[in-house]
Amino acid sequence: MARLHISDIEAAINHWRARSPAGASTLALGPELKALAELYGRMAYAHQTEVDEAALSDAARAAWLAWFDTTPDTPCIAICSTSQGDDVCKGCGRSFDEVQHWTAMSPVEKRVVWRRITIEGSSWRFNRYAERAR
Repeated sequence: MARLHISDIEAAINHWRARSPAGASTLALGPELKALAELYGRMAYAHQTEVDEAALSDAARAAWLAWFDTTPDTPCIAICSTSQGDDVCKGCGRSFDEVQHWTAMSPVEKRVVWRRITIEGSSWRFNRYAERAR
C-alpha cells in the first residue's frame, strides 16, 4: 500500500486553512482541518514522515482527497520520450510503467510519484519547459 508523505498533509492543511479560516470570535477548526490536524499531530508526535493510507480516518481521507482534487492530475507536459523508447520520460520524469498505469493509480500512489519527480527536479517539466507546467 502507498504511503502518504507529511508534506502532503501539510499542503492539505494549508488548503483548508485558506478555504475555511477560523474566525476571530472562535478558534474552532472546521471538520476537515480538525481531521487533518489530528493526523498531522499523531505523525509529528511519533516522528513519522509517512503514513500508510489505510491509517487515515474517513474524515482525514475525505479532506485530503478534496485537497488532492485541486491539484494537477498529471505531471505530463506533452513531451513524452517514453513513446520513443526511454525508460524515464524526459518531459515529466515518470517511468514508462508510471506513464502507462497512471489512470489506474490511486491518488496516494500518484502523490508518491509527484513527490519523487519534484525532489529529483531533473525532468524538463522543472527546467527547460517549466512554463508548460503552469
